[in-house]
Amino acid sequence: MTGGSEDPRPLAVALAWQCHSFEALLRLVLRAEALGYAAVFVDGDASQMGGETPRDVLDGWTLTIALLARTRRIEIGSMRLVHHWNAARLAQSAATASHLFGGRFRFLISIGGHSVDRAFGLPFPIVCERVRWLDETLEAVRALWRGERFSLRGEFVSLDGAVVRPLPPAGRIAVAVAARAPRLIEVVAAHADIWDVNLPPIRARVERAADVLARACERRGHDSGRISRSMWIFTRAGATGPGEPAVRAEFRRLNPWFRYVPDADLAEGLVGGSPARCRRRIEEIREELRIDLPIIDLSGLPEGQAAAQLDALAPGQSSVDSVG
Repeated sequence: MTGGSEDPRPLAVALAWQCHSFEALLRLVLRAEALGYAAVFVDGDASQMGGETPRDVLDGWTLTIALLARTRRIEIGSMRLVHHWNAARLAQSAATASHLFGGRFRFLISIGGHSVDRAFGLPFPIVCERVRWLDETLEAVRALWRGERFSLRGEFVSLDGAVVRPLPPAGRIAVAVAARAPRLIEVVAAHADIWDVNLPPIRARVERAADVLARACERRGHDSGRISRSMWIFTRAGATGPGEPAVRAEFRRLNPWFRYVPDADLAEGLVGGSPARCRRRIEEIREELRIDLPIIDLSGLPEGQAAAQLDALAPGQSSVDSVG
């Protein structure tokens, strides 16, 4: 299983929503690695799933490390949520992962939005407070990765001469912050190397958020162009098209935080149709919205369907146009 181009532009895949056993997920990740995907994103920090049906919830950090240990080339990422971590322990864990796995660990963080975490006794302050918590955490993490002995008496982070060893390669790890609202975009401007654009690829909405980022960077005296962009793109190759009711219903079920986006806009934000059409649309999104790393979102699909999508959408494909 290989892609069809010598050096295709980077493409990643998301395999989330706690729908795979570890064994099935490992098979999919190894398949993605063989096909030439640059990175895979899996389930991140979670305490338990909401709803009435119990299901296994694989711890995101443990899962990420296990997959890094079983792969050789592909980068692995999962979402860290600020209220799940002590800042120094987060810096230490991420630095160790980056050191052990040759920089293949991808650091993605945000504030979360699932009040079910209270069931585990995790603190869950209001949104504006979680944003300030993230700001303090990333200030601390950056300093610790530089090798500084760091102290901070903040609102949420309290460190007294903390030190992290080993340091990550080159004393840094690229920080990706998932954000769509203005307050969180301010944190992107202050700390991020990568803006994980937490929006469907709807041009008008992404451009408004990008304008917020540009102004926030300008106030800090730097160019927003230095911050690269990633984006999860909900994709279902083989569907009749992005407007197919079943595709829209599946997106709604798996992404309830986008309930405010009307159906009229959502058609632009979903990718469906033949594999060739999906690949063209993903490349259009890359160009139009300046997305450096498109992430094909296959979350929620059973293993067989996810494997078929991986094959059909692999980097460098030019002629194959079927979903097995």
